[in-house]
Amino acid sequence: MTSLARTEREGQDTADLSPSVAARHACRNGMAHHTAGVANGFVQGNLAILPEKLAGAFHRFCQLNPKPCPIIGMSDVGDPRIPALGIDLDIRTDLPRYRIWRDGEIVEEPTDIMAHWRDDLVAFVLGCSFSFEEALLEEGLPIRHIERDVRVPMYRTNIACSPAGPFAGPMVVTMRPFKPADAIRAVQITSRFPSVHGAPVHIGLPEAIGIADLAMPDYGDPVPVEADEIPVFWACGVTPQSVIQAAKVPFAITHAPGLMLVTDLRNKALAVL
Repeated sequence: MTSLARTEREGQDTADLSPSVAARHACRNGMAHHTAGVANGFVQGNLAILPEKLAGAFHRFCQLNPKPCPIIGMSDVGDPRIPALGIDLDIRTDLPRYRIWRDGEIVEEPTDIMAHWRDDLVAFVLGCSFSFEEALLEEGLPIRHIERDVRVPMYRTNIACSPAGPFAGPMVVTMRPFKPADAIRAVQITSRFPSVHGAPVHIGLPEAIGIADLAMPDYGDPVPVEADEIPVFWACGVTPQSVIQAAKVPFAITHAPGLMLVTDLRNKALAVL
């Protein structure tokens, strides 16, 4: 088969896939872009991969901190597949970009983790606020980072997570600016999605939760907050990364913030009302 024919065949195959599967295949083929707005309608997830000897403590950490760390999927030890999230899903290749952590420091940001996978690893997939953004958009609420095609701004706060074993540290939050009436509606809408962070944890007054400058996010990209808007903050699944850093975990793998796993779960299936 010629290279042109192969490209045409691959394009046809991708066109026949569901949006979620197509997104994962794009990652396998080198897509390294943020996933906000990708595969609308499908649940996206944060990723934390840890050795089995730390997995129990991390699982407990997630149970104690369900707002930032709602577990929506978990692999068996050494198994890179999580069929409940996608039959063909391979956790080693299906995210746009990963982070490799050693002793609490990022040492590499590869586009796949085939070379880093081990038989003792357990993968956790945590709910992501991108899922409730679909509901916000359906109600006509503007999402600034989607409008500007950038990553959602994320901030470390002074809100302490409940510790479990070596895992302890500050909660990370995402921020979306809204006019006051829209902020009230956003609270109502996102309260329906507890498995993807649910209602906001804070509204307005960023300094009250330890954020000195909204223009300087710890992760993601800054977005403007207009004079008639207030910042609204949701718990974020990047929280494990701040905890891994604080605990100086010997080895871990996470997603790069804003570059998520797209699953075959439907956002609407997560709504509780």
